[in-house]
Amino acid sequence: MDCRVGCGACCIAPSINVPMRGMPYGKPAGVRCLHLSEDRRCTLYESPERPDICRRFAPELAFCGTNFNDAIEKFSVLELATRPIG
Repeated sequence: MDCRVGCGACCIAPSINVPMRGMPYGKPAGVRCLHLSEDRRCTLYESPERPDICRRFAPELAFCGTNFNDAIEKFSVLELATRPIG
């Protein structure tokens, strides 16, 4: 599966718990990444500054669903399920 042009759900719904330029404490769940362009493309995609967690992510139907709203919902459910208790 290839990323859908203009999706960016993986840059909005999940938390990213590593520092990156402009976001020294990472990115909270549900917050749009500072490096997501207006047309929902990663501006760090080809940059060595792109976090490894983002670089290792490969789109697949189980996470990305069939459209942006489906992807946001799936990522949000996963984010809640993997949050530490307490």
